[in-house]
Amino acid sequence: MKKMDQQKTPIYSRLKAHWETDPVSGHVPGHKYGRVLPEKGQAFFRDILKIDATEISGLDDLHSPEEMIKEGQELVSDLYGSDASFFLVNGSTVGNLAMILSVCSRGDRVLVQRNCHKSVLNGLELAGAEPVFLSCGYDPMMEVSTSVELDELDEALKTIEDVQAVILTNPNYYGLSIDLKAIIERVHEAGIPVLVDEAHGAHFVLGSPFPVSALELGADVVVHSAHKTLPAMTMGSFLHIKGSLVSRERIAYYLRMLQSSSPSYPIMASLDLARSYIAALSKEEIDAIAKETAKIRRELDMLDGIRVVVPENKSIAVDPLKVVIRSTSGRSGFELQRDLEREGVFSELADAWNVLIVLPLAVMDAKHDMIERIERALQENAGGTTDRRYTRQGGVPLFPKKISQLAIQLDQQQELPSMECKLEDAIGRVAAESVVPYPPGIPVLLKGERVTEEVVEYLGELTRLGARFQGNERMKSNYISIYKEVKE
Repeated sequence: MKKMDQQKTPIYSRLKAHWETDPVSGHVPGHKYGRVLPEKGQAFFRDILKIDATEISGLDDLHSPEEMIKEGQELVSDLYGSDASFFLVNGSTVGNLAMILSVCSRGDRVLVQRNCHKSVLNGLELAGAEPVFLSCGYDPMMEVSTSVELDELDEALKTIEDVQAVILTNPNYYGLSIDLKAIIERVHEAGIPVLVDEAHGAHFVLGSPFPVSALELGADVVVHSAHKTLPAMTMGSFLHIKGSLVSRERIAYYLRMLQSSSPSYPIMASLDLARSYIAALSKEEIDAIAKETAKIRRELDMLDGIRVVVPENKSIAVDPLKVVIRSTSGRSGFELQRDLEREGVFSELADAWNVLIVLPLAVMDAKHDMIERIERALQENAGGTTDRRYTRQGGVPLFPKKISQLAIQLDQQQELPSMECKLEDAIGRVAAESVVPYPPGIPVLLKGERVTEEVVEYLGELTRLGARFQGNERMKSNYISIYKEVKE
């Protein structure tokens, strides 16, 4: 089949052409193409608001695309090799929700990778499904959970009846990716669809030196956060479908239900441009990016006070755009992050040990300025001491090391009363809320999961070190919500 012209940008080009007709707005939004705008916002907003339109004649409709949006989505599908692709204007979160709701009904059992994003768990709760959690590999060098292992997946497929889907997260937030080919094949042998949250892998379509995408390996639904590594606006994402195990119509139905009825045209235009950008990258340009990122890693690793951390497991592929650094002087990741921020270097995330830096998908001089700033930050703290060192011993993964289920299933939790409890008194009880350090948005403790001593110690240490917990204000006071009825 003839490939499409990936240099076309139907959405952006049509919006630009519409503005150039000097339109008079008798419709929403109220800024009227940026003409109604406070003066102090004009420098930043005036130009982008020229293409912030709505579903008027000639500008199509995301929820029933027939023109420019339809063509834009077909171009994405053509580039990624999917059977169909959808624009997401509410981030990968809405993609995860839609793919789960499209295959799961109340009471259905679903195999889920335990270190999944909170949106996967939210989707399962909305569907009323019963998650069965697959434990993850653990890399002792980086101190992070990685991905599921084939042996445990085989055991789950043999012992858990009526599994409706397998939900995987790959790569993880730190850019660590495993080859999913054997896993996907094994699940398909059982006639079960594979849904993959590949939020951090929208650029994997470029091939080496980047890891292989789950979409290329045969996954049925793959969600990409285009805004994470491609030049797209925040919340701009893609959802791709391949094969016949998941209904395209059901995906479209839930996206119409879950996405805004007033979708952002600037976000869609930025997705159009981002797709065109990566499609235009030549082999020479990709090689230049790879060389530049390798150089950055070497230069960072040579700085006094930090080292670049890579996984001990050499079979794990590392995304070149993700660089994990760690203090060599005992400072926690949170402290190192604050040191860098004082020099104007803002990282993607910090955990108890690490700081994650995301490099651009381009060769940019600003990278060298980043290294100089990091070096200044390290020099200012050279020889300093810290009284808040992270003390947890390495090599011990937090998540269960075997196939596990919630102590109380999601359906059963609705009617149970809960109470507040000091964190240290919650050991052996069942959590009535999830505890989610953000970023990365991966729950350390799930609602309905039994609280362990190890989790309590870890959460206490994260709180002491200054971690942020999304939606858990009580954690600042060392309190957690638990169910009254359930005890050890």
